[in-house]
Amino acid sequence: MGFRWTKLTLTASVLSLLLYPIETAAAPKKDRAYYENRGEVVWEVPTEEKIIALTFDDGPHPEHTALILDLLKQYDAKATFFVVGNKVARFPELLKREVAEGHELANHTYTHAYLSRNLNIKKEINQTEELIYGITGQKCHLFRPPGGIFNERLIAVAKEEGYKVVLWSWHQDTKDWRTPGVSKITSRVLNHTKNGDIVLFHDYIEGRTQTVEALKIILPELKQRGYRFVTISELLTYSKVNPVKK
Repeated sequence: MGFRWTKLTLTASVLSLLLYPIETAAAPKKDRAYYENRGEVVWEVPTEEKIIALTFDDGPHPEHTALILDLLKQYDAKATFFVVGNKVARFPELLKREVAEGHELANHTYTHAYLSRNLNIKKEINQTEELIYGITGQKCHLFRPPGGIFNERLIAVAKEEGYKVVLWSWHQDTKDWRTPGVSKITSRVLNHTKNGDIVLFHDYIEGRTQTVEALKIILPELKQRGYRFVTISELLTYSKVNPVKK
């Protein structure tokens, strides 16, 4: 009788679990909102101020970067350059010029490799950091993964190394690296501009660039609309997000 009673009791318990499962907290969906609300990744900084952050990836380039710097200076615009270590090693003087003219330097890895799980993320970040510091005496605090591809491990490593991960406004990806045409680049920016946007450009493009010609239209137009061009670090001072404490 004891055995039968135990068997029946176990069966009843299993049925109870099936019919009335134990309530557990659902795991948070780790999408943009999750990382944005935690202050771990930045796409843009909504604000009432008419400010916008121009960013340039993959440089420096021996010709394109200099032309872009000339235009930024002409329109009193500050920008953030997400530089690649192996380009920095080749063109250190352009890095010095970027700093001298009040622009911000940020880390974009050493080889521009997409950071998969098997890649040494720390090495990619630190090699570039050492170069930047050796050339300019400045340390970076912002990091952008190539292709905007990230995962929890990458974010954790970036935080350990003292970096904030910065991407770009989804509506402000100019795709200038594809050379889609000057009009497409300019319309992408000018038709979608919002306060606190982060705009993605590239100062290093294989072959000819259309970014310089596009900037000749974008910079004066946005300035006429009353926009001020700021670095990412300045833009972040307008953020209302309080990072989650751990």
